[in-house]
Amino acid sequence: MTTAADDARIRVMQGFTTAVAERGYAATTIADIVAAARVSKRTFYEHFPDKEACLLATYQASGDRLEHVLREAAREPGDGWRERMYALVTAYLSALDAAGPASRTVLVEVQAAGPRAFRMRGEIQQRFATLFSELVASEPELPPLPPRLAIALVGGINELLLHTADPYTRDGEPFRSLTDTVMEFAAAIISRATPTSGAR
Repeated sequence: MTTAADDARIRVMQGFTTAVAERGYAATTIADIVAAARVSKRTFYEHFPDKEACLLATYQASGDRLEHVLREAAREPGDGWRERMYALVTAYLSALDAAGPASRTVLVEVQAAGPRAFRMRGEIQQRFATLFSELVASEPELPPLPPRLAIALVGGINELLLHTADPYTRDGEPFRSLTDTVMEFAAAIISRATPTSGAR
């Protein structure tokens, strides 16, 4: 059960993603955020000390939601690892499509938002990499997925998403249009991953 304070916080975060999607993080002001959220500046400062704190909270919430989606998809039974991976990939891309403006904030703007955002991005990517490693480890026919290859897998997928999210190149296709490409890329890494003496 959410409280009035929870609802206000959510509205501010939604206003933040809307404003940033329109103007970019650097150009977005507190006034832009509260206008998009339809709340007062006082309400904003009751929840966040500044714009960066709002970004970090929004990014953390988005990362948590996406990880939940991925873990739920990974629990679904499937006939082999490719079917399970397909379920995971489609769930992830569908969640990004459903997120609307938040997808741009998560994927694009957070990269230019300073060291705290950079570190949080790295932490969330590591969580996704761990999830892929766990999925691979649960399939006896697959070799282990070394941690650095797991990070490379997440990074490669993220780069594909960035290209689609880029407002200067995006042609209107949904993230789901990347399903086959992401699957081909993931399958190439997962099925060929073999530990080496230097892998850590």
